[in-house]
Amino acid sequence: MKLWCFGDSNTYGYDPCGFFGGRYSAPWPELLAEKTGFQVINDGKNGRMIPEREYEILQFRRDAERVSADMLIVMLGTNDLLEGATAGEAAARMEAFLNQCNVPMILLIAPPPMKRGAWVPDDGLVEESKNLARQFEGLAKRRGIRFADAGKWDIALAYDGVHFTEEGHVRFAGGLASCQEVIL
Repeated sequence: MKLWCFGDSNTYGYDPCGFFGGRYSAPWPELLAEKTGFQVINDGKNGRMIPEREYEILQFRRDAERVSADMLIVMLGTNDLLEGATAGEAAARMEAFLNQCNVPMILLIAPPPMKRGAWVPDDGLVEESKNLARQFEGLAKRRGIRFADAGKWDIALAYDGVHFTEEGHVRFAGGLASCQEVIL
């Protein structure tokens, strides 16, 4: 099975403690490949928000043709919240994006909730990130697609309150691998 992991810096493996913001040697997509034996493509990009502009959708479609994956695993929304979107607005963007996705199977993952930190100065963002999981779960049910809530996997976050630690990537991959019913 070929899995296409489409996400932001937490998919990419951004290390906020690295010199000039490095990258972990084994982000969760690579760890998932090790655990499952599946071919896993890490298409994480720092700062990526839920695609909504025409050129973003066109690029996604071109990439989807090139990748030709059996399943799209999408985990986005954190950057949308950090840029001022509400959980409801992020969910509406996600629904519009998913309407453009032409792949055999889709797994929507709700990112783990943020915590107070250098990038998360108030509890309002923390609450919106918790609400995002509820919004995404409802969206997945309405669309009849697979869903996983990374907030249930006890993901360790760095000092900024947003990015996974190295241990967080290990826990994320383990949590996702244990959800065989959503991957297979």
